[in-house]
Amino acid sequence: MLRPPMFRFKEAVFVLSLVLAVWASIAHPVGMTADQGMTFAIVLITLALWGTGLVPGYVASTFLFVALILTGVSAPQEVFSSFSSTAIWLVVAGFVIGAAITHSGLGARMGALARPHLSKSYAALIGGLMVLGMALGFVMPSSLGRAAVLVPIGMALADTLGLEKGSPGRTGVAVIIAIGTNMPSFAILPSNIPNIILSGVAEQSLGAHFSYTDYLLLHYPVLGLLKSAVIVGLVLLFFPARVGAAVQDHAPVTGSKRDPLAVLAILLVTLGFWSTDQLHGINAAWIGLAASLVLMVPQLGFVPPPVFKTSVDFSMILFVAGALTLGTVVNSSGLGDIIAHAVLQFLPFQAGSDFLNFISLSFLGIATAIFTTAPGMPAVLTPLALELAQTTGFSTGAILMTQVIGFSTILFPYQVGPLIVAMGLAGESSRPLLKITLSLFVITVLILLPLDFLWWKLLGEI
Repeated sequence: MLRPPMFRFKEAVFVLSLVLAVWASIAHPVGMTADQGMTFAIVLITLALWGTGLVPGYVASTFLFVALILTGVSAPQEVFSSFSSTAIWLVVAGFVIGAAITHSGLGARMGALARPHLSKSYAALIGGLMVLGMALGFVMPSSLGRAAVLVPIGMALADTLGLEKGSPGRTGVAVIIAIGTNMPSFAILPSNIPNIILSGVAEQSLGAHFSYTDYLLLHYPVLGLLKSAVIVGLVLLFFPARVGAAVQDHAPVTGSKRDPLAVLAILLVTLGFWSTDQLHGINAAWIGLAASLVLMVPQLGFVPPPVFKTSVDFSMILFVAGALTLGTVVNSSGLGDIIAHAVLQFLPFQAGSDFLNFISLSFLGIATAIFTTAPGMPAVLTPLALELAQTTGFSTGAILMTQVIGFSTILFPYQVGPLIVAMGLAGESSRPLLKITLSLFVITVLILLPLDFLWWKLLGEI
């Protein structure tokens, strides 16, 4: 029996990556040390496994852990440092909060309230969920927290509208929530982890300070509003569905009022602490973990032990931990600097050619983020800002701001862990995201980047 062409293509990509990995471990290209060559080989194989989907993501992450430790290129403390990351505990908190919203019936009730406004058509549903995700970006600093709140509501709404498990429409709902709670917020300074890392590294190494308003004005019109409109169009194109009149006539949601109201109260308190993190200084992960602790107390019954066991997806935690470890190892080994400088040699920077330099800087960020993942990219490129400013003639601030274009232009979903987590919370595979990310990359390069350049010119940034 002949295998499907797509499967053969994936195998071919993996074999090619394997050959390149063996060559890198032996030849030590572009001045790599032996350890860096081995690390690069391991990273290439891991990226190939994630990118092709030949094995589940958690298997690829486990390969990364095992290979780094057995080859001796990284200590176990460094490999498993990702499990002490706030991102991991935000994932756990997201699963618990999502389980509480679903188990208590709060998601179904809120879905029923939203249904009259979003059920007029499938396009209204997808567009409405995108707007909700964008709005949450202004009040919640964590994309994982936003997903934890919106995914149960969106999926309950999908249930009431007859979008069954495995249908394109239900997948489209999951995809729009995953992307809507994450990508537009790259244009809001404190709302995503890469934004915060860029701000912190720029302040620490260059003494640069970002204004919330200036950052929003520079990025949100194109990377927030226009890009979100494109995403809605892509979801409607790739995951078409219809909401029939007969499907909409479901009976009203019934059940105990105590649990949903109590969960709603806990959620509102959590949202309050999340949205005021700049005042109290408590990390969003620890706020989410505290809320999870209350929800997990068995006597309260919000997330009983059986529900907890079936709701917290350890395979998803392993996948996210692997993505974080990859970025950490690439940066700590010095590979990030080597990759960035190697890419610099191939980009046609030229003083006075503003558009060419703008596009080249954007591609530098995009290419680097493939290896470092989005959160790791600012740590690699920010130290190069002064050198890039001299080469291009741009201001240091403009150089730093092009990184936002880089880490918000995603080719592969593994680059942004919250995308994968949101799909996991929705009970959907992350593979459909690839259709959107690759298509969005092409549209960004051909249309959005030139528009962004004109907008920056209008504002006098370049």
